[in-house]
Amino acid sequence: MKIGFDNNKYLQLQSEHIRERINQFGDKLYLEFGGKLFDDYHASRVLPGFAPDSKLSMLMQLADQAEIIIAINAADIEKNKIRHDLGITYDVDVLRLIQSFTDRGLYVGSVVITQYSGQKAADLFKSKLEKIGIRVYRHYIIDGYPSNVSLIVSDEGYGRNDYIETAKPLVIITAPGPGSGKMATCLSQLYHENKRGIKAGYAKFETFPIWNIPLKHPVNLAYEAATADLNDVNMIDPFHLDAYGVTTVNYNRDVEIFPVLSAIFEGIYGECPYKSPTDMGVNMVGCCIMDDEVCAEASRQEIIRRYYQALARLAKDMGSKDEVYKIELLMKQAKITTDLRRVVGAANERAEKTGSPAAAMELDDGTIITGKTTNLLGASAALLLNVVKVLGNISHDIHLIAPSAIEPIQKLKVNYLGSKNPRLHTDEVLIALSASAATDHNAQVALEQLPKLKGREVHTSVLLSDVDTKIFKKLGVNLTCEPIYEEKKIYH
Repeated sequence: MKIGFDNNKYLQLQSEHIRERINQFGDKLYLEFGGKLFDDYHASRVLPGFAPDSKLSMLMQLADQAEIIIAINAADIEKNKIRHDLGITYDVDVLRLIQSFTDRGLYVGSVVITQYSGQKAADLFKSKLEKIGIRVYRHYIIDGYPSNVSLIVSDEGYGRNDYIETAKPLVIITAPGPGSGKMATCLSQLYHENKRGIKAGYAKFETFPIWNIPLKHPVNLAYEAATADLNDVNMIDPFHLDAYGVTTVNYNRDVEIFPVLSAIFEGIYGECPYKSPTDMGVNMVGCCIMDDEVCAEASRQEIIRRYYQALARLAKDMGSKDEVYKIELLMKQAKITTDLRRVVGAANERAEKTGSPAAAMELDDGTIITGKTTNLLGASAALLLNVVKVLGNISHDIHLIAPSAIEPIQKLKVNYLGSKNPRLHTDEVLIALSASAATDHNAQVALEQLPKLKGREVHTSVLLSDVDTKIFKKLGVNLTCEPIYEEKKIYH
């Protein structure tokens, strides 16, 4: 993999910049962490070299003075919104985040349920958290938000929200994903702190969009593609341009909320310390791009992946046409087509030739390996075996798993477990390969190649089962699928 981002430089510059911002305020600083605090795989894909846990590494340096609040939108709980990179719902991810932070010695003070309007699922989740000792607060929908400043900055607006009790000088606000209400939580707390005589500050740590690269740079377009379901729009920060005469990039929600933030700060200090949404940020990512073209190409690939993911969600009645249309527009702006993703053509061509589902993977050197559907194996399972043979310099003619070993598994699936598909899925073929490795040297060599699959590109000619999808995610491959089912059914 070509590296386009200097992660060590980033850790140094970013931590220094955050400390400077903390020193600007007195009693307390609310620091909104946009994106993922760890497991930031989007950033690592579009900025090759960026470590998924970079932000967590910086936070660990401030652990003694920091506490964490996790925000989750009540509507996301109600509709079981899924974090697609992990395949789990947002409410489950809150539990995962709490455990992960706690395991690292970080203090999670509470969870706040935002946009609350009596959702039953949110009430059940609140009870579940409280039973395990987690404090839970509720923030409510405010009519006219974010335009009705007089209502928002009043006892009927932010004043109606629960006041979140905090004990540390640095309060980190994070969430399972975008649209969770992190900024609104911070602003609500500023209002409540002011009423209690505490002068609290606010800063924003948002990786994307990157403020000091062009508006239509592929990295910034990839962020729009990643948030297409929210309809976020990158835009020139008009406040920054007016104040400094400098063009910077921000996004619509931050620009829309800035007058509200400015009004709140005026109530606290008599004036707003920030002249623009860009001023609020502490993001140094743009200063650490060491190879612009590498990051640009990685971002073009990400946009295409997001396009196929949107198509797949639409095919499964989990997405919308508007999301697909938006990403199609972004692809036009980036001047790219799906042809740029080489595994797409390879998988579809193999499927057309064989008349059955096929899969393709691109290796580091550009070699593309394909797998076809057989009587014994599904296309994804066949692809895995073909790839590990190539990586392990094993002849294609050698059977890593004897057909005589596969047949009993098929019998178990069909005769005893009620499966209608006798072909082995990826999880089953990997278990069979592991069993063969105990007595077969080639199978052992093949098994040792699996870590090399991380970050590789894979495309399949049909939508995969949940089992195959999860295995590919565990292997760390970047998977896309054609938005069609292998069989035409009304229930899958």
